[in-house]
Amino acid sequence: MLRALDSMSVAFPSGKPVSTPDQVRGRFLPGHGLIYAATVVLVSILAAVQTRAETTLRVVMHSDLKILDPLFGPYITRNHGYLIYDTLFAADEKGEIKPQMVDRYDVSTDGRTFTFTLRDGLKWHDGKPVTSEDCIASIKRWAAKDVSGQMLMRFAEGFEVVDAATFRLKLREPTGLVLVALGKRSSFAPFMMPKRVAETDPGRQISDFTGSGPFVFKQDEWRPGEKTVYVKFDGYVPRPEPASGLAGGKVVKVDRVEWLAISDHQQAVNALLAGEIDLIESPPHDLFPLLEADPSIKLWVLNPLGSQFGFRPNHLSRPFDDPKIRRALWLAFNQEDFLKAVIGDPKYYKVCKAIFVCGTALESKKGMEGLLESNFAEARALLRDAGYDGTPIVLLHATDTYVMANLAPVAKQLMERAGFKVDMQSMDWQTLITRRAKKDPPGAGGWHAYVTTLATMDVSDPIVAPFLNSGCDKAFPGWPCDPEMEELRYRYAQENDPAKQKAIAEAIQVRATVWTPYIHLRQWHSASAARRNITGLLSPGLTVFWNVEKR
Repeated sequence: MLRALDSMSVAFPSGKPVSTPDQVRGRFLPGHGLIYAATVVLVSILAAVQTRAETTLRVVMHSDLKILDPLFGPYITRNHGYLIYDTLFAADEKGEIKPQMVDRYDVSTDGRTFTFTLRDGLKWHDGKPVTSEDCIASIKRWAAKDVSGQMLMRFAEGFEVVDAATFRLKLREPTGLVLVALGKRSSFAPFMMPKRVAETDPGRQISDFTGSGPFVFKQDEWRPGEKTVYVKFDGYVPRPEPASGLAGGKVVKVDRVEWLAISDHQQAVNALLAGEIDLIESPPHDLFPLLEADPSIKLWVLNPLGSQFGFRPNHLSRPFDDPKIRRALWLAFNQEDFLKAVIGDPKYYKVCKAIFVCGTALESKKGMEGLLESNFAEARALLRDAGYDGTPIVLLHATDTYVMANLAPVAKQLMERAGFKVDMQSMDWQTLITRRAKKDPPGAGGWHAYVTTLATMDVSDPIVAPFLNSGCDKAFPGWPCDPEMEELRYRYAQENDPAKQKAIAEAIQVRATVWTPYIHLRQWHSASAARRNITGLLSPGLTVFWNVEKR
């Protein structure tokens, strides 16, 4: 029996071929029926084990997932969205917008009509085909919430269904915003949903998470504070191109992805070093040396341009309804105190007064002279002139993500030195997300301000930057209401000449220092960590799990 087994090409779940019964039969002499029968059973068992074997990727993300609607949640919800949904267009690794769910598109000679045709094989997780009506309903719901979508709808005349796989967008006037908006990265991405889901009121969260993306969300296994599970969608048809950024073929090479909620960073790093998990999305900078010292671990940068810290005041709540008092914040703050408190190592951060991303075409210092230098005497004088009456500023403090845990304490210290009274209230990040949506007075569950981090993809120009939207009730929580800013943003969307766009962007930056929709606290970089047997990791600016292989 042992000699017979040695002669066969039997493979355990390691990748080598398993012999077929016919191949086995030819290797036995007549009369060895019992041995042959036992061998056939053994080979069948091994083949079945190999067929059933699952590859599971175990990951610790930067935050626990508690909000599932990608038009309501923070960046962790965005990452969740990229697993289970797909987009009509997507940005490749160079930032160029490419068709994704769209097979082809045409633009009329006057630039006012875009015709989109979906590619073959698109289907929802329930097996039904993706249709034009699904996509139109999804765009409308997204555009009601997203800053880029809102601007696009200012140009839109309407949609028209041509057939089940083709639809049109008609514009009142030409704009270069169409593909840029539909291929927007980060938050809020224009994810496509079934029509029945997309018709949910934009002010209410969805409860059906059927997508058409490469993974299926296992809602029955979702345990907030413990685990979130996704499995490969066997019905997904990837594009034929290689994966590039968020574009190209989303080929899934693992069967299952588990997000494990481990809030203790040292515990998560220890688990990675021990091989109990495969990847940490956002380890703290002070643990980088420990990770770099282990040859079984590799670090890679998700977003070369990094992220930006930002202080968001609530324009509805006194005293921040007064632009003079908001202006005092520009005098009180400096960027380096925030960066040192969170990042520490100067090689991972950059002080830069430009609102738009440093190192890009829109970088400028215009209007920033004398600001962000912690001139406390000037700040106190401005508060006195504005009549600040000592109202305590309710500052929301997110404690459960390391890149935000130290931000509010630094803001509190600098504000108090400038003459503000500050009531810092601590909570987890997703509780803060829920609370910031409230317009109640600060003493009745509302708020005055919070400090957050923004991906540079979300602040790279005046259209995508959510905190620059100053459309009153349509603006992001904080609700700045500034017609002058909105007119400048509209002019930017109309313009296609880069030099003229740069001039408008500088005017927007100057206006921001007067009206203070938010205060940018500059740029920082991070890295993700994975075990070296994890290959195919992409760097599109956020964490995705297609193209990833666990060897």
